[in-house]
Amino acid sequence: MPLTDGHRIETRRSTKHVRVELDGEVLAESDRAVELHEGSLPVRYYVPREDVRMDLLIPSPTRSHCPFKGDASYFSAPGARDAFWSYEQPFDDRADIAGLIAPWPGRVEVTAS
Repeated sequence: MPLTDGHRIETRRSTKHVRVELDGEVLAESDRAVELHEGSLPVRYYVPREDVRMDLLIPSPTRSHCPFKGDASYFSAPGARDAFWSYEQPFDDRADIAGLIAPWPGRVEVTAS
């Protein structure tokens, strides 16, 4: 979907198996991820909470704002601060990622195959 100033965000249901690990421990595993393509940024995978080990994550006080998606909240994993984020109430045109959890590559290991 084109936005002002040429910024483009597209989402689609992923056909890939997404796995998120930290130090060998699986934090998330899903065949139901949503891919988010945003400009020249790497693909981000948004995973349903049911496929995330939410029992291992701790809500973080960190918040951020994206002018294209809305306000994000963060979750930390043991040994990885702000390792995941979520848009609980994104802008209407991004409703497909509402409440899904996105892992932060580099803070956790994300593989999609």
